[in-house]
Amino acid sequence: MQKNISVVLGVVFVLVAVLGMISTPIVGHDVTSYFMTNTTHDVVHLVIGLVLLYVALKKVSALSTTLKTVGVIYLLVAALGFAAVEMVSNTGSILGLVDVNTADNWLHVVLGVVILGLGLKGGDAEVM
Repeated sequence: MQKNISVVLGVVFVLVAVLGMISTPIVGHDVTSYFMTNTTHDVVHLVIGLVLLYVALKKVSALSTTLKTVGVIYLLVAALGFAAVEMVSNTGSILGLVDVNTADNWLHVVLGVVILGLGLKGGDAEVM
């Protein structure tokens, strides 16, 4: 289960990166997009997606550790995002690098919890 979900998450992260790069009403660089990104944010999505796919398909033994690490990072990013988002504009920037809004921050919380939980489950990286 851990491997299968990691593959799905990896594909989703890559697709979200592409959507952000072309800027859609759902994910994009415009403040009117539901989930706000910028180029750095899109590249982060792409890298995380590729890492999840690589580890799930080639380095299954490192999958639990990778998932735990990504989960903790997402929870930290969520905390930084909540601190950065201004109440009036509903937007902000994490360390001046990654543009976020409140919807991003809540999604980062959910992703952090789910990915960390998947990593803590561990030992369940069966072959597809």
